[in-house]
Amino acid sequence: MIGATARLNPARRAWIIDLLRFGTVGGVGFLLDSATVYASRAALGLYGAGVLAYFVAATGNWLLNRVWTFRGRGSGPAHRQWAAFLAANLVGFVLNRGTYAILVTVSALCARQPVYAIAAGAIAGLFTNFSLSRKLVFK
Repeated sequence: MIGATARLNPARRAWIIDLLRFGTVGGVGFLLDSATVYASRAALGLYGAGVLAYFVAATGNWLLNRVWTFRGRGSGPAHRQWAAFLAANLVGFVLNRGTYAILVTVSALCARQPVYAIAAGAIAGLFTNFSLSRKLVFK
């Protein structure tokens, strides 16, 4: 893999490295998301827990993407960049939480074990969130 990326043009190589890092950060976000849903579903229900978990995971993802994936890119105060990250990822939010909501509604397995719906939602929003984050937030 290393040899293959070395032969790529610099722009394509940077894109692949960013995507791999973004995906790694997304894995951490998946853990935050899942832990928050499981911790809060009794108090908030599956839908409320899903919304809370998205914001917890999105905030963690923004922070890790800021300090690792897109280090040194983007400008302005941190709170504005965080807000821009959330705004830019609204389309991904709809894909992510829409998938989650549909699955916990129609699948008894996903209602009992929401981790499956969380994973499907994360995959549904991945490329949209990556593209918008790279183009609008961390340019």
